[in-house]
Amino acid sequence: MEMVQQALLAPFVEFAFMRRALLGTFLICVSACPVGVFLMLRRMSLAGDAMAHAILPGAAAGFALFGLKLVPMTLGGLIAGGVVALGAGAVSRFTILREDAAMAAFYLISLAAGVVMVSARGSGLDLLHILFGTVLALDDQALALIGLIAAVTSTTVLLLWRGLVAECLDPLYLRSVSKLGPALHFAFLVLLVLNLIAGFQALGTLLCVGLMILPAAAARFWADRAASLCLTAIAFGLAASLAGLLLSYHAALPSGPAIILSAGSLYLGSLLLGPRGLRLSLHASPRRRAI
Repeated sequence: MEMVQQALLAPFVEFAFMRRALLGTFLICVSACPVGVFLMLRRMSLAGDAMAHAILPGAAAGFALFGLKLVPMTLGGLIAGGVVALGAGAVSRFTILREDAAMAAFYLISLAAGVVMVSARGSGLDLLHILFGTVLALDDQALALIGLIAAVTSTTVLLLWRGLVAECLDPLYLRSVSKLGPALHFAFLVLLVLNLIAGFQALGTLLCVGLMILPAAAARFWADRAASLCLTAIAFGLAASLAGLLLSYHAALPSGPAIILSAGSLYLGSLLLGPRGLRLSLHASPRRRAI
């Protein structure tokens, strides 16, 4: 028992960088996992991945001008994410192209442009840092930014809860009884970009969406109400963060991928064992499965 406690607690007791990494990922989970639930309910999970890549050229521009500094890269990512979100929305609104196709086009252009900008200005190590993050290198400034985004997101979700749920589940009804539908959609996109920026600080542009989507997808196999989904997703995100950091410490693995692999393991376990996963499908009647 003492050996187990030592294995679980020693890394966080002995090393400040492990404590900062744990705090940063916990804050990201509290903030991003509910956003991931709303993405899933909107059937926009892949749009979240596209937006994660879309912030790359802005972060790369900040890096090219100022180096690996938090504020310029964060502001650049916010601007790039906003431009892509608004641009994809405008293209889908004024042309025959649907929003998912417009988002895919913008994110591919953004990803390629960002990689070219970082490669031209920095080294391969800098590119890896921006693409995959360095969760073990979170400093006080990054933690303050992540904490601020978590506070803003949690407050906004609580204030707009009923509208966000209605806009996810029945947007046509919301439009028929209220004119707030477009405003809620825009507010949600702002929350999405903010949380991708927070995740970017720890996990980079390629993996930051992992802590947003995987816990939410795993929670879907255990819960069916919006509030329960959000709480379950947060719990799964926290568990994946803790397990991933411990795995990276004891097995000498990259911390970011270890966290996402832990979240992926929870997803696969939920798929197999969750009451709303494969068990439900296997025990359902043929007629129910068809429905």
